[in-house]
Amino acid sequence: MTDAHPPAAEADLGLHDPLAESFPPSLQGRLLFWIAIAFSLYQIAISAHLIGLNSQVQRAIHLGFLLLLGFPLLALLRHYSKPAQLIAWGMGLLGVVIASYQWIEYVPLMMRAGDINGVDTIIGILTIFAVFAAAWVVMGPALPVVAGIFLIYALFGEYFPGAMQTRGYSLEQVVEQMAFGTEGIYGTPLYVSATYIFLFILFGSFLEKAGMIKLFTDVSLGLVGHKMGGAAKVAVVSSGLMGTISGSGVANVVTTGQFTIPLMKSFGYRPAFAGGVEATASMGGQIMPPVMGAVAFIMAETLGVPYIEIVRAAIIPAILYFASAFWMVHLEAGRRDLRGMDKKDLPSARKALREGWYLILPLAVLVFLLFSGFTPLYAGAVGLALTIMLILGASLMLGLPSPIIRAVFWIGLGLLVGYMLQNRMETMLWLVVAALLILSVFTNGGRRTVAQVIDSLAEGAKTALPVGIACALVGVIIGTMTLTGAANTFGIFIVSVGENSLLLSLILTMITCIVLGMGIPTIPNYIITSSIAAPALLELGVPLIVSHMFVFYFGILADLTPPVALACFAAAPIARESGFKISLEAIKVAAAGFVIPYMAVYTPALMLQTGGPLSEAMGFPLAVVYIVVKCVLCIGLWGAAVVGWLGHRLQWWERVLAMVAAFTLIAALPMTDEIGFALTALFAFIVWKRGRQA
Repeated sequence: MTDAHPPAAEADLGLHDPLAESFPPSLQGRLLFWIAIAFSLYQIAISAHLIGLNSQVQRAIHLGFLLLLGFPLLALLRHYSKPAQLIAWGMGLLGVVIASYQWIEYVPLMMRAGDINGVDTIIGILTIFAVFAAAWVVMGPALPVVAGIFLIYALFGEYFPGAMQTRGYSLEQVVEQMAFGTEGIYGTPLYVSATYIFLFILFGSFLEKAGMIKLFTDVSLGLVGHKMGGAAKVAVVSSGLMGTISGSGVANVVTTGQFTIPLMKSFGYRPAFAGGVEATASMGGQIMPPVMGAVAFIMAETLGVPYIEIVRAAIIPAILYFASAFWMVHLEAGRRDLRGMDKKDLPSARKALREGWYLILPLAVLVFLLFSGFTPLYAGAVGLALTIMLILGASLMLGLPSPIIRAVFWIGLGLLVGYMLQNRMETMLWLVVAALLILSVFTNGGRRTVAQVIDSLAEGAKTALPVGIACALVGVIIGTMTLTGAANTFGIFIVSVGENSLLLSLILTMITCIVLGMGIPTIPNYIITSSIAAPALLELGVPLIVSHMFVFYFGILADLTPPVALACFAAAPIARESGFKISLEAIKVAAAGFVIPYMAVYTPALMLQTGGPLSEAMGFPLAVVYIVVKCVLCIGLWGAAVVGWLGHRLQWWERVLAMVAAFTLIAALPMTDEIGFALTALFAFIVWKRGRQA
């Protein structure tokens, strides 16, 4: 199999992620390892209500941990010089000072609101500096540069021309807006990071350590590995499954891509196509419920709607997105006559599920709780507790002498947990976890499992660093827009354009999302674009959730769109192919992702939202069926047109016919649906007739 770790290629592209490495075994590394564990334990204690802190202090301590862990860890992993590492520790300790000041001075700061003193100003400036520096160190310059432009606008907006001119704000006003209260750095994004997001990242970390990646891969291989183009279909299915527990599309590429890309290449797929499939499927994990790259929680919090409403809007587009990727790899396999793998060499999906069923239980409970209306914080805490219980319980069970005793153990534990959940005794769940941990210490296999649990705590905190720091920094952007009203200026422009052409407004919004998304992670990109563009779309009559989903989708697709295409460049060293070539293939495979948001704006039923002329004309249930059928036809036609195969190679004019049919079905103009269906029928007849002649 192809080597999945070509160091030279990776170095050339500058894509090496130091946070993917383990904690170093040195004294510094061990100290940071235990700081990471303390961070995770603090977050668990908050979610389990073992520690009661007000929201502002809770956010400040979360930020303090991010800075204390982030600076020294990155300096150590990047092998900085000793003086640089000392500076990194100084910056980390500055995070502790900032958090302590917010905690100790919480009440006096409330009393001084609107009139902060000199010490407050200094601490505020240090906070802004530390957050900018942390983002630069952890994620590179893209997000700090964008946030810096907004900060400059807040400070010097009175000197800007025309409609962009502000009334002018003093340094103290800007510092208070950004570094105190809940309008800036400590705003909604950091609150969501300090509660839901961290828990779900920790949840994913435990499942990965417990073997969930292997389970997903084995199930995918068993289900579709033997089909035509099975290697690529495994990539689509496994990446989609990974997306249900992972918060990062680029991380998915690196995780599942190490296996799937070499597998696709070994079965004859072109390197660029193999990388494009993996990048597309991995980014699609961000729109796959229940986690949705953690954006679902921020969206629900921002819009003030139940989490289940966000999932409901996302479910059909997510299925269509993966159906599109699946269809594209099927057609490519047919065109190149790429057969599936030998079934006898593949793992059994049934056996994999039989052996790893207990790993699915926490995910199933999590989904059930979220769909039952429980808060994401409660569902995440319960899901995490159950995951740790199952990992420890599975280890303890191996030491029990007979199957009957093991069955009694599981039944007893299940009844106990069921009783606690029924009576909302989530704090007691953590006492059961503690008891299982203590029992595990006294058994041989148990001690290894306890070490695995400790490692998962540390890995979860490390994985949360980029997300948490990004959430802190985008607070500066939101603070600027709240202070200056910049979002209204952009919104007025979009609305003025939309009065003449809603389509043009959508295209401008899409371009904004993609440009901002170049190098900026999904969460901050969504927060920025939803603050700027989504209100304008809402004013143009686009339903609330649909307008936010529109900017969210294109923020994700920015990671597939040239020239930056982070997900594609992450796949490049594994595929040993140019990231640009991979991105060109990715946007073909991800065509549905570009089309679905537009179709949802004109027909909200695609996202299970009421409204729109189609729902009024034929009723909501029929409108949902109609738009889904239309989307499926568009996906089918687009795939045939791009790949040039549908049972046999297509002539150039057949491909053009398929493309025209797809575009007429997408266009929301009078008679275009009728023309589109007629062209689709004509195309289907021609393909059927040629197939019979062949």
